[in-house]
Amino acid sequence: MMLRNILFLFFLTATPLWLAAQVADTIFPVFDYSQPKDYEIGGIKITGAVFSDENALKSIAGFRVGDRIRVPGGDIPRAMKALWNLKLFTNIEILQEKTAGDIIFLEIKVQERPRLTNHAFKNIKKPLHDDLNELLNPMLVKGGIVTENTKVTAQKTIEKYFIDKGYLDAKVKVIEEPDSARINAVRLIFDADRGQRVRIQDIAFDGNDNVKKGKLHRLMKETKSKRAIFSSSKYIRSDYLDDKKKLIAYYNTIGYRDAIITGDSIWREEDGDLMIRIDISEGPRYYFRNITWKGNSIYSDEQLTEVLGINKGDVYNQELLEKRLQFSEEGRDVSSLYMDNGYLFFNIEPIEVAISGDSLDLEMRIFEGPQATIDKVIITGNDRTHEHVIRRELRTLPGDKFSRSDIIRSQRQIINLGYFNPENLGINTPVNPQRGTVDIEYKVEERPSDQLELSAGWGGVGRGVIGTLGVSFNNFSARNILKKETWSPLPQGDGQRLSIRAQTNGRFFQSYNLSFTEPWLGGKKPNSFTAAGFYTNYNISGGRFGIGGVTLSLGSRLKFPDDNFVSSTSINLQNLALSNWLDGLFRTGEGEIVTDGSFNNFSITQNITRSTINNPLFPQEGSRFSLSLQATLPYSLFSNKSYPDLPVEERFKWLEYHKWRFTAEWYTKLVGNLTLKTEAKIGMIGAYNKEIGISPFERFQLGGDGLNNQQFGQFNGTDIISMRGYEIADLPGNLINGQTVATPIFDKFTVELRYPVSLNPNSTIYLLAFAQGGNAFRTFRDFNPFDLKRSAGVGLRVFLPMFGILGFDYGLGFDKDNPGTGNIFQTFGDFNIILGFEPE
Repeated sequence: MMLRNILFLFFLTATPLWLAAQVADTIFPVFDYSQPKDYEIGGIKITGAVFSDENALKSIAGFRVGDRIRVPGGDIPRAMKALWNLKLFTNIEILQEKTAGDIIFLEIKVQERPRLTNHAFKNIKKPLHDDLNELLNPMLVKGGIVTENTKVTAQKTIEKYFIDKGYLDAKVKVIEEPDSARINAVRLIFDADRGQRVRIQDIAFDGNDNVKKGKLHRLMKETKSKRAIFSSSKYIRSDYLDDKKKLIAYYNTIGYRDAIITGDSIWREEDGDLMIRIDISEGPRYYFRNITWKGNSIYSDEQLTEVLGINKGDVYNQELLEKRLQFSEEGRDVSSLYMDNGYLFFNIEPIEVAISGDSLDLEMRIFEGPQATIDKVIITGNDRTHEHVIRRELRTLPGDKFSRSDIIRSQRQIINLGYFNPENLGINTPVNPQRGTVDIEYKVEERPSDQLELSAGWGGVGRGVIGTLGVSFNNFSARNILKKETWSPLPQGDGQRLSIRAQTNGRFFQSYNLSFTEPWLGGKKPNSFTAAGFYTNYNISGGRFGIGGVTLSLGSRLKFPDDNFVSSTSINLQNLALSNWLDGLFRTGEGEIVTDGSFNNFSITQNITRSTINNPLFPQEGSRFSLSLQATLPYSLFSNKSYPDLPVEERFKWLEYHKWRFTAEWYTKLVGNLTLKTEAKIGMIGAYNKEIGISPFERFQLGGDGLNNQQFGQFNGTDIISMRGYEIADLPGNLINGQTVATPIFDKFTVELRYPVSLNPNSTIYLLAFAQGGNAFRTFRDFNPFDLKRSAGVGLRVFLPMFGILGFDYGLGFDKDNPGTGNIFQTFGDFNIILGFEPE
């Protein structure tokens, strides 16, 4: 009985194991590696591939129906490796689906990596999203594969972004969420904890025996301790490394050529702030001794030494040496001397041939090479401006000797046209050494240059709403005006200027003006021609004042003393008609008010201007000087009339005067883009005949924002000059019996600091702080250039190509005779609004 039970239990136990073995052998066949067998592939089945192409996977695996493979053998491992190398899958299996004799059917089973649908940010302020997306978009492609490497790279990129902003403890967690809207798709969420910004508590220096600690702190412009009042304190490694180089560069400029940083230490304090210590070895201070020249045949040793400007006994200065040899902004360097004479292949290498104590001997080894000739001058990128408009401004012509200064001047001329983006102006000089020639390629980028003026304001004439509509086409083309296909919205590309402007506030005031300028009359020489006309009419309180006129002007670029000079001659004809005009603006030298009459003004204006300004939008270098004389004929010298006995309308029927204007501007780049502008202006009008006296028209009115010069002053026989911080009535010279008058003489001096917020030519923005002094004088006896009404203030300028210059100034006048009058803004200062143009 017991034996029977044991056999029965054994049977129950063994039977399932035998059955399981049979099933397992059927589903997962086991191959004997000692007895491989060759099969013909009868079919290949791909499962699990949603995004991948099945035929491509078969091809990459190396399997085709009809091929013979050995199982087990090397074919399947090689296929697995090829598929894994794609990095598209998280799991790969190659299974035997079935066999029929020596024919095998395979199944390639894959599990694809998830695809990215989108990504989002958590605990990151929205203004930062655009910056982060710009960094992440190249690596996080919508529909792309999401791998661990992808997530880690994105995580480190965001952390680095915050670290570069001073958040050294920033941590980012990547959350992967399935996207239920798509198969095998995920979205990534970047959860950031940027922590507190880590500031630099202090920077300590050791070994700086000859340079004060404060100077070294100032040299580290991007790495500041939190003690710095107006600078942010943050640690950015790349900036820190650059700042260390600046320290050594400065030591090299004051003679310490062996100065090095022997070590530095950075550690965290208990409060989390950084401490930095920099160890410096200054070494001895060196001086220049003997400087000799070798290899020069074009210029003598004496000529080269004079250009170099370094004498025996001067403190060693590596920066100055390199500047005087290779490139100086002033053009005072040996390289410019050669390259301006065609020696493009010129090279110079300073070699230290002896060091004795604290003295250095240098040998300047020169390779002069042959002169290079300009072969081709190529212009690209001008899709609106015609090529001849650019080419006529160039100083580099095919067949001329290569000249670096001519290239720099050509670059300035192209920028001053105002049609192209100065930030993206590129110049390439591919060289052909075999032929001894060089091509010069100017790459330009067009920008909008036309301007629209559309505004409305309250005040002025009639105390009503004044509407202004004006357009300026600064790259106009008159020759294409009949070709409809060139209109966009008007024909353009020839560099001509067409300006149309109208102003009115109804029946009280109307003003219209039109002007056209051809900068290259005839197309062969830079002779400009301008034709302009205007008409202005005022009707106030029963009085009327009308003025109309035309101007023809011819200008030319001079060659002597240099080609930075421009001469302009204008013929002006105007008629001024007054009827019961009682505002008191126009007065004779004796104070008699001009109220009625018709007056003719025929004058010739001669102007000489020299300009070396490098950028018309935001000048940082150069100067501009302008001297003009506007004069009429001395009619009274040819007449026997007794002018003192004539009424005003007869005495000034034909105006006679000589009017002088002088303006000087200088622009100096101080630190970075911080720029200093200094300016002086003076104007005066005189008479030929004392019996007639100074003309009541063509005088000056100093004060206010200068906008009235465009709205009412430009065409009413008076030059209105802005004076920030002072209204016209705040200057005693402008008042007679409580009425504002025009004066025969003025002066104004300005110092202005400018700092650009944006140098983008499509939106140039800069801040300014100014100090100004000026005054108006009723007689030449009263004139005193040191009697100035002072002011100071701040302002903002925005240049938009379509609208011109917009901005404001807030000025405080320090020398008002009547402080505390007017509204609260006039009591504590004056706001000046700038619309469309920069006032005088």
